[in-house]
Amino acid sequence: MFGEEQEITLARLLQSFRIRLLTLPRQAKQASMMAYDALCYWASAVVSYWVGFGTTEFSNEVAWISLVVILVAAPTHWYIGLYASIVRYTGLTLLAVGLKATFFVTAALMAFSSVAGFSSAPIRVGIVFWAFSLILIVGGRVTARMFLSRSNADREPVIIYGAGKAGAQLINALFDGDDYLPVAIVDDHPKLYGQRIHELRVYPPDELGQLIKTAAAKRILLAMPSASRRARRDVLERLSEYPVRVMTMPDVTDIVSGKARVDDISDVDVKDLLGRNPVPPIEELLDSCIKDKRVLVTGAGGSIGSELCRQILASNPSRLVLLELAETALYKVERKLRRQARQSGSDCEIVPLLGSAHHGERVREVMNTFDIQTVYHAAAYKHVPIVEQNLFEGIHNNVFGTLHCVQAAIDTGVESFVLISTDKAVNPSSVMGATKRLAELVLQAYQSKEHNTRLCMVRFGNVLESSGSVVPLFKEQIRSGGPVTVTHRDIIRYFMTIPEAAQLVIQAGAMAKGGDVFVLDMGKPVKIADLARRMINLMGLTVRDDAHPEGDIEIQYTGLRPAEKLYEELLIGSNVSGTEHPRIMRADEDFLSMDELMECLGGLEAASKRLDYGKARELLLRSVNEYNPENGIDDLVWLRKTGTDGRSRSQSDRVVDFPKKPT
Repeated sequence: MFGEEQEITLARLLQSFRIRLLTLPRQAKQASMMAYDALCYWASAVVSYWVGFGTTEFSNEVAWISLVVILVAAPTHWYIGLYASIVRYTGLTLLAVGLKATFFVTAALMAFSSVAGFSSAPIRVGIVFWAFSLILIVGGRVTARMFLSRSNADREPVIIYGAGKAGAQLINALFDGDDYLPVAIVDDHPKLYGQRIHELRVYPPDELGQLIKTAAAKRILLAMPSASRRARRDVLERLSEYPVRVMTMPDVTDIVSGKARVDDISDVDVKDLLGRNPVPPIEELLDSCIKDKRVLVTGAGGSIGSELCRQILASNPSRLVLLELAETALYKVERKLRRQARQSGSDCEIVPLLGSAHHGERVREVMNTFDIQTVYHAAAYKHVPIVEQNLFEGIHNNVFGTLHCVQAAIDTGVESFVLISTDKAVNPSSVMGATKRLAELVLQAYQSKEHNTRLCMVRFGNVLESSGSVVPLFKEQIRSGGPVTVTHRDIIRYFMTIPEAAQLVIQAGAMAKGGDVFVLDMGKPVKIADLARRMINLMGLTVRDDAHPEGDIEIQYTGLRPAEKLYEELLIGSNVSGTEHPRIMRADEDFLSMDELMECLGGLEAASKRLDYGKARELLLRSVNEYNPENGIDDLVWLRKTGTDGRSRSQSDRVVDFPKKPT
């Protein structure tokens, strides 16, 4: 018997040997298996002749037979696929392949013995040879698999949803992995029920609950990489009622392109919850204002700005200038773009510049020096509560930043200027919305002047997983154990993915005639409380409420933030027409004359210099006709100066004592 020390040493040696085998090159593994098979067939020949003739004196015959068998076995095994991988086949599949391989080799042995004129071998020689070689060939591979693979006890049981080709590939990959053990397959197609894929039975969805309980599965892996968003959303809604974490395999295009592997399992992408398939872009529109042109993106380091840069680079501009206030954000986006350029073989000149959009001379110098033809103005302050609490900074960045960029574009002969706007500019209740609407009015007024620059704006709603959006916040809150905070039970929002938004912005800009207000089709709005609930469920957790006090994560309703609306709109009025793109509409809206705009901007500039919060608020109310705030001034400095900082007062108590809308 081994002592404890010897057992530990032996275990370490076996583990070391296992790792060495696993890390061998593929060719070395195949050569090892070929050598093993040759030894098996030689041993089988010796044993079979000993059993058949009761003697081992036929050494010459055995030698010739063994040589021929080995020569026949190698190409036979290669053709059948036994050398593709040591652990490719398992169970009944391996047995079937082994039977086929050893049968052909045995037939070759008997045929060669007859043709060569060797001693007439009894039929039992062939039977013993076939049986013994089958045991050695199959048994060796089973032993190798058991030795090289971790115990199933160390692997987490998972259920696969999707019995198609992708599902079969995923199961095969997981069997060869170390982390997950597939135990069952679920699919929506009745024709597949009861069938087996890699020894796993296919079940209907209504048996999921029992399967989860029986297998003690904590995860369901979606194997539907090519399914439509709508189909995936329907499946996810069905799965959200079960106490399991839903994960998914990569998109089939990423697998084909080599960007991802079949077994790269990740959390479900929240965009699948929207259920809306993106509309393929019109290539001519993507290239129109970008290909071989010199392009400037302001706010290039932001969520929208950085994605705009990525897609612009894919359309092969001759020069891409990045203007960004935040040094760290500029550093990150430049690195990503240079990596993208190297991978795609692009020779585009990438120019990273620090600067603020409301530094007019800096902006004009940049446009003039780099001979800019197309501008995408994404620089803005966009977080409603923060802008509400920092009134003048919101005005400086969103209004005067846009003004200076527009003036610089016209003065330097820019061909196309696109403002990234927001649905919060429609009937705004916030400073952020009012300043973005005033930025739109700047473009509309300046378009009436004599110049060659096409000015337009693109208005859309919330962007999934952009900085400050609810999705990253909810993920963080769920991972930390909750609570998940929602401002109101009934609050709804329009959502769009970052790539889709950037793509539509580029295409809208290409259709501009001058002064256009483009509105993106955002699909159906999403109830934020429902989104939070689904995200909790799909991460394998349950909502804790009065009806389910034992749940994992609580949803807390915190009340609407200053200037926050229950729902957003995309249009001022109803005068809207279609465009050549099915997801982009053109709105016809009233705007300020140049004289009215200059009067407003002059007043705002004077109020800013005096730090006259009341006057600035009054000018916003007069200039943006649709601006109808629910609260008074919430600027934190103003509140502290006036002694109404609201530290012990409700939002409704902080309303300023002057009319909301001048008559």
